[in-house]
Amino acid sequence: MRRGCISLGEVKCDECGRTIPYPDRYLAVEEKKGKEVKEVEEGNTAHYCVECCLKKGYARYKEEKGEQVLTFFKE
Repeated sequence: MRRGCISLGEVKCDECGRTIPYPDRYLAVEEKKGKEVKEVEEGNTAHYCVECCLKKGYARYKEEKGEQVLTFFKE
């Protein structure tokens, strides 16, 4: 389960370890053994900055109304 969030400046990326500053976006995703799971009870919540989301394939940019928009939704 994916949840796009806005940092309050206290969140650290579980991949690269950097603190995600306010008001940057990040993704909270339920994972089990490094794979995304659908139910909250099945896995642990991992937090990823935008750069790590893009590397892991959890985020992408799409064209919307002539602009590049970041999305955490699957294609």
